[in-house]
This record gives sequence, structure tokens and C-alpha cells, in this order.
Amino acid sequence: MLVGQRMSDLIGQTDLLRIPSLSALSGSDIYLKCEFQNPGGSIKDRAAKQLIEDAFERGELKPGMTVVEGTAGNTGIGLALVAKSYGLKMLAVMPNDQAPEKERMIALHGGELMAVDPVPFKNPNHFYHTARRIAEERSDCWWANQFENTSNARAHYLHTGPEIWQQMEGRIDTFVSVAGTGGTIGGNSKFFKEQDANIDVWLADPDGSGIYQFLKSGEYVANGGSMTEGIGIMRLVDNFRQASIDHAVNLPDQDLVTLSRYLREQDGIVLGSSSALNVAAALAAALHKGPGQRIVTFACDLGERSASKLYNEAYLKGRGLNPEPEPIEQLCERYANLGDNVLAKKWCGLE
Repeated sequence: MLVGQRMSDLIGQTDLLRIPSLSALSGSDIYLKCEFQNPGGSIKDRAAKQLIEDAFERGELKPGMTVVEGTAGNTGIGLALVAKSYGLKMLAVMPNDQAPEKERMIALHGGELMAVDPVPFKNPNHFYHTARRIAEERSDCWWANQFENTSNARAHYLHTGPEIWQQMEGRIDTFVSVAGTGGTIGGNSKFFKEQDANIDVWLADPDGSGIYQFLKSGEYVANGGSMTEGIGIMRLVDNFRQASIDHAVNLPDQDLVTLSRYLREQDGIVLGSSSALNVAAALAAALHKGPGQRIVTFACDLGERSASKLYNEAYLKGRGLNPEPEPIEQLCERYANLGDNVLAKKWCGLE
């Protein structure tokens, strides 16, 4: 049991849960790293802590300064929590179409929120550029820069990966992760490959993200869109360069509806949208590869942060999604026959 001196000391050492229903369905043991147990409620707490601690060590941050970051929500919550622990202020620049649950949490943790219109990355008013500009114009501000600041991936290389390795007693066949900034898949896959080069790393990509196509063709091309927030990249960033990837799969939002309802009913596990994508890809990996695997993925955050979208019937219908889940047997049959839709291509950004 941890005894901390500040809230940020409680980040990490989250539990690992074997998912009973999907393990039985697939014949493989599928494990969920419960990152919602972090004090800020998400895996992004880990990156927030490392970003701030490394900046203090480099002399870039001093008490009383303001941390500025562009975020889809969870990193902003994590940074607000860690900033408060270290006597810092926090300004989160966030698109105004994100879940209101996340906006409230940033404020509850003492962060200031600047909501901006969602625009393409090339637009100078994109939340990323807005955060950078504010930090550059004010001497009392520090820009966290979660996409390019590799302290993000370092958090997972130093802490998350070793935790999982210990919990799994060094027996991991497949590791599955979505990518937002690339820090989670970057740091963890780097650590795992150093322990065992045969660990099979799967990237889960939603519609609206270009990573699957980038790994396939070298170009970022996206189709459609997804309700997952902060997941997917349309450019190569330094944290994603840390990653070693063996397989990639693109899965639609409709599958997230099915898996989230199934785990809620069968196991009492309430998943957020990005967590549902992780679990969907883990099930796809299990059925594609055959029984007997030991597979690890993440519950990225609290399922309640997806209440207004993934669990909102009106919202789902507005996106053209069916609120009624597909029969699980039908989904499993599709996943067992993904064939060439599973991209098998080894990629390492540091090579």
C-alpha cells in the first residue's frame, strides 16, 4: 500500500484484471491494466507527472509558474492534479466538442480551461498551436508539449511497462494499445521489446486517425471519424517514434458500443471509448492469433467520462450508430476472419 506526501505520489501501481468473459470467449487470457485507479482517473496522470518532474529537474519549471497544454481532456486533468501538488497553476486549452465530464474535472482540480473551436491541425487556432503560443508569449508559463516531449513516453518506459512485466511475471505474448500522443505505446513497447523481442505489439486505430494507413503506406490518410477523444494522430511525433509495432488494426465505433455493453453486462466493467477500442483490438488479436495467448491492454480512464457519448443513445444515433449492440457471437466471427484487415508490418520509429 502506498503512503504519499502529495496526490501525485499516488500515481501508478494500478491493478491488473483478467477479463473473465472475453478470456472465455477467445480461449486466451486478456488482461486489463486499470488506469482509472490513478488519482486523476486516467493513464494520462503518468505522463503528467513525468512531464512536470523532468521539467523541474531541468530547471524549466519553478513553483508559482503556469503549466500550459493543449489537451483533449485527460492530460489536462492529470496536469492540473500534478501542478497543484507542486505549487503550480494549470491552463488547459481544449477543443469545445469534448466530453463535458472532462471539462468539469479540470476545473475541480484547480485548472483553468480555455475552450476553442475544433479546427484542423494546420490552422493556427488549433488547440495545440494556441497552447504553444500562450506559453511562448508569457515568461511565467511552461508548455508541456505532450506530443513531442518524450518525458511522456519515458513515464511508461520507466514505470508502466515494468509494473506490467512484474504483474505478468514476465509472461506476455501480446501487448495492445491505442495511440494519441504515442507516449503509451511508445514507452511500453520499447520496454517490452527490450525484455522479450517476441512480444507482439498491436496498435488499435479508430476511424478518423491516419496511423493505420501511415504504417501501411507511409502516408497519413484518414476516413470518417470517431467518438474516441484524444486517440489517433495525423502526423509523426517524437513520442510515437519511440514505438515498436508488429500489427495494426482499424476498428469502427460500432464495435465499441458492442464491447462496452458486453463487458458491462457480463463483468461489471464500465469502459470509456478509448478503453473499449483497446479491448476490441485485444479480442481481435486473440481471435486472429488463436487460443493460448496472454494479452495485456489498458482501461485508459473512468467509463463515466464517456457517459455523454458512448452511453448516450441520442448522441450515438446522431452519429449514425446503432445503440443496440451487435450479438457478441457475430462480432467474434468477424474478428476471427479479419484476414488482411490486420496489418502485419514491423515498424520501429527509432530505427
